Order: sequence, then structure tokens, then C-alpha cells
Amino acid sequence: MEAIVLEAPGPPEALQLRRLPIPVPAPGQVLIRVKAFGLNRSELHTRLGLAEGVTFPRVPGIEATGVVAAAPGGEFEPGQQVVAMMGGMGRTFDGGYAQYTCVPAGQVIPFRSDLDWAVLGAVPETLQTAYGSLTEGLDVRPGQTLLIRGGTSSVGMTAAVLAKRLGITVLSTTRNEAKAPALKGIGVDHVLIDDGAVAERVREIVPDGVDNALELVGVPTLPDTLRAVRKLGVVCFSGMLSNEWIVKDFYPIGYLPRGVRLSAYGGDADDLPQVVLQDFLDAVAAGEAVVPLDRTYRLDQIAQAHADMEANRAAGKLVVLP
Repeated sequence: MEAIVLEAPGPPEALQLRRLPIPVPAPGQVLIRVKAFGLNRSELHTRLGLAEGVTFPRVPGIEATGVVAAAPGGEFEPGQQVVAMMGGMGRTFDGGYAQYTCVPAGQVIPFRSDLDWAVLGAVPETLQTAYGSLTEGLDVRPGQTLLIRGGTSSVGMTAAVLAKRLGITVLSTTRNEAKAPALKGIGVDHVLIDDGAVAERVREIVPDGVDNALELVGVPTLPDTLRAVRKLGVVCFSGMLSNEWIVKDFYPIGYLPRGVRLSAYGGDADDLPQVVLQDFLDAVAAGEAVVPLDRTYRLDQIAQAHADMEANRAAGKLVVLP
């Protein structure tokens, strides 16, 4: 099979196309013929040498979408459509940047859909993070207001789609004014051009502050995001597009505005219920929801794909079709 191998941290060109044997699954594992995989900041962190617990050489990729090639334990039928994510994929064992990947059965979720593989490949990790952030991280309710910091990321756009389906008023940020139409196109109510300080403009729209905020940029914007939220409102820290995730010398009383709550979300495959995945795909097929797919690449274009991700050139998900 063809696969992408990272021998050690480095630039995009460190991701090398290689020929590897197709993995042989043991009982309790599932061999997946990969039809598509999405790119994630986690894989950028791995390539840059910022991720912990990664061993090299490694086939990166924390997610994959495809069909079951073999499941010796009988958990799934050959040919069944599935997604797989997390659980050490692309970090402690080889991941989805390949034509085949072998993963523990517990990391696999089945589905049925006639959507294009490119669209399906954009869904698993973004939906899991967006859904988990809105539910476990924020416990959002219909009729509330939500600020999404880092709105043109794939998670930010998916969160906006999910929130609008709940009747939530969504404010989303982008640093690039040219990306504003993409946010409006998925139903965002208010687009804010992010210069590092948006709390004052948020309060011009929602004077008491928004009910909830989803922080996807990271530590540099978190204090300003906290100031945009009302008393007893919640900020959920779920992403670090800035590559900064540690708050130095954190003193809660001095850092957190009075009455504002800070939570975090970092989930796994079992945090995405199969019914949620299927309902979302059915809604997309029915035209009731959209998948924020920006562009696709071939496997041999992985260096360009990573360069585009690192330069924040996308508004939505980047997907590779092996």
C-alpha cells in the first residue's frame, strides 16, 4: 500500500510517500481501506515536534474514513462504511495517512451514506470535537448566543452548523476578511474580523455578553474571549490554532472575569455517538446541514496540504483522497 511516513519532525517535505505492507489485523482490531482522511492541527503539532508521546518513524493521521477490509473479531462486516479516530492513531501506532489503516475496534464507528467520500472524510474528527464542545463543554441550549473564536477552522464551522440547527445566535471570528462570506454561507449571524480584541464588539451586539464561547485559537485570545461572556456564562477551550495551549503562571482569581466559567473539551471516538454521526450525515444528504469542506488533495500532495494547513489558507476542512 501507499502511505505517508514521518521519520522525524520537520517541514512539510518531511512527510514522505512510501510503499509499506498492508497491516494484518489481530482479533479486536479492524483493517480499514481508507477512502478519505481529514487533516488536523494535531498532525501539524506532530510534524513540528510539539506533540507528546509520539514515536518515530510514524504514519500520521488521527482519523480515517473508509470501508472495513477485515475484522477478525467479527465486530464489523467487510465492506461496511466506517470512520475511525483518536485512541493513539498516528501517535503511538500508525494512523490514517495511508491506503489502509489498522485500529482497535473500539475506535471505529459505522455509518451508511451515499455522500461523496471527500465530504465524508471531512466529518469524523470535526464533528466529534464540535459536538462534544457544544454538549459536554458548554451544555448549549436553544435560543442562546455563542461566540466561536477561530470560526473558519473546520471545527469552528461545524460548531456553527450544529448551533444554528439548535436555533442559537452565532458570532464567529476570522482574521481574514476574505473568509467572511464562507461564515455567512453556513448561517453565522455576526462575523467579527479578529484583530486580537473582539470582546468590546461582541458586547456591542450582545450588551451583557454572550451565553457561551468556544475557544479554538488558544491561549493568546483566551483572556479576550472570557471578557466577551456574561456572568455565569461558559468558555470552552477546545483548540489551539495558535499552537499555544499552556497558560503560564495561571492565577484563577486574577485571570478569570468574575462569574465567568472556563471548561475544556478533548474527546475520543466513544464521545461521538453513532446516532449523532448518522443523523448529521442524513441531514447533510437532505440539504439541512453542510460539511465545511474547503479542498481535496491526492496522497502525493500531502506536503502541499500540510503547508496550506500551517499557513491557515483554508476556510473549513482539508481532505486527502488516497
